[in-house]
Amino acid sequence: MGRIVVISTGGTIASRWTGSGFAAEAGGREVMATAPLPEGITVEVVDLFSVNSPRLTTAHQLTLLRTVHEVLADPDVDGIVVTHGTDTLEESAFLVDLHHHDPRSVVFTGSQLPMGSTEGDGPGNLYDALLTAATTRGLGVLVAFAGRVHAARGTMKTQAVA
Repeated sequence: MGRIVVISTGGTIASRWTGSGFAAEAGGREVMATAPLPEGITVEVVDLFSVNSPRLTTAHQLTLLRTVHEVLADPDVDGIVVTHGTDTLEESAFLVDLHHHDPRSVVFTGSQLPMGSTEGDGPGNLYDALLTAATTRGLGVLVAFAGRVHAARGTMKTQAVA
């Protein structure tokens, strides 16, 4: 199906227990290892940063935007998935969408529960994001979460635990 680049930025999807709390310290390859790959997809990982999303700054978001553009400069890339914390996911997705003029999809995803949680949502969300990035075109920036795909514009987090 295609070559997808996963840009890892931290958040709960990359968080694990550190003895005194959860921290977004897992790299992109470790996050990718939690989810099955859709058939026919190859993945490259870019570990951009590991930040808990409430601590994400405008500088982080601009770095992410530049990285998306750099990745899409390669015509062999079929799409991008951004793993991101949910507290600021919609703001980052909206920013990227404002500056996205490529038919290839950029799909943001994250999780409400940290890595290793018994009923964690990260692996399913990541699988859906990979499949969406590989199979859609011309839809702008998207958010794949909880079995649904949303346009970045107008998407907002309304629940902190579900």
